[in-house]
Amino acid sequence: MDLNIVWFILIAVLYIGYFILEGFDFGVGILLPFLAKDDQRRRVVINTIGPHWDGNEVWLITAGGATFAAFPDWYATLFSGFYLALFLMLIALIVRGVAFEFRSKDENPRWRALWDWMIFIGSLIPALLWGVAFANFVRGVPIDVDMNYVGGFFNLLNWYALLGGLASLAAFTLHGAIYLSLKVEGDLLEGARRAARRLWLPAVAMLFLFVGATYLETDIIEKLGINPGASPIIAAAAILVTGYFLRVQREGWAFIMTSVTIAFSVISFFVLLFPRVLVSSLNPEWSLTIYNAASSPYTLKVMLIVALIFIPIVLAYQGWSYWIFRKRLTVESHLEY
Repeated sequence: MDLNIVWFILIAVLYIGYFILEGFDFGVGILLPFLAKDDQRRRVVINTIGPHWDGNEVWLITAGGATFAAFPDWYATLFSGFYLALFLMLIALIVRGVAFEFRSKDENPRWRALWDWMIFIGSLIPALLWGVAFANFVRGVPIDVDMNYVGGFFNLLNWYALLGGLASLAAFTLHGAIYLSLKVEGDLLEGARRAARRLWLPAVAMLFLFVGATYLETDIIEKLGINPGASPIIAAAAILVTGYFLRVQREGWAFIMTSVTIAFSVISFFVLLFPRVLVSSLNPEWSLTIYNAASSPYTLKVMLIVALIFIPIVLAYQGWSYWIFRKRLTVESHLEY
């Protein structure tokens, strides 16, 4: 296994970590205005992710930095071609972060309601756009022989990509509802359980529709054949089993199953891409790969050493953080962070 493949796998792992951890953050933010009907309950819901949301975003920063260091041409083409979409996502994430901090600066109900809806919007837009982005990665976008994106913004808003966005939105919202059921008590717990049960079937439907559409809109049959391999089958089985655990109120296992679904869905994307990182819809030979878009072997080697040193530190810190804040929250506690 050469360093190009190692970095391709490492970037996939970083996205898996990001989508599992930030995925439930997005879900909680999306559900905030609907599950919590008063200020105290909204405070509790926000506090379930309060100690974690900014740490979870480090996974995205690391994934972006790894892409820039290991595959600079992928980074350049991605951030030029997807500029408006990524800018919109960045603004949403900024607004969301500001909302978490500004919400408690004033007790005026209108002020707090405003920032609660900013948390909702700042969670919904990235949850939708990540699915759009990854769907376009595998479907293909207009890339010329010089690795330049030559399409427009609306090339990215094709029906397949939008379906991918709805699938990611449904999956993250379900993931967030299950996470909430692990972190709250009382009427909030019952509300989170009801929301998770109601969201399960739409999430299953969207994910299965997206899988079917993948056979129509990508080169999966030419590349992998009718049998796509184990990863999408595991993802599908996990989301189906989630429904059983929700019915018997085993939310811990349900959360593990949605995490497995997200993880193996990301793996499926990367398996379909390999050895490409961006597919050209103009000419398959113009696609960006882990070889023509990569840095020098020396750069890949140095960055791998750095990653092997610091990633375990990040994992240890985040594991400690989740352990410290593992207890359930109640309305009576009305915690502030």
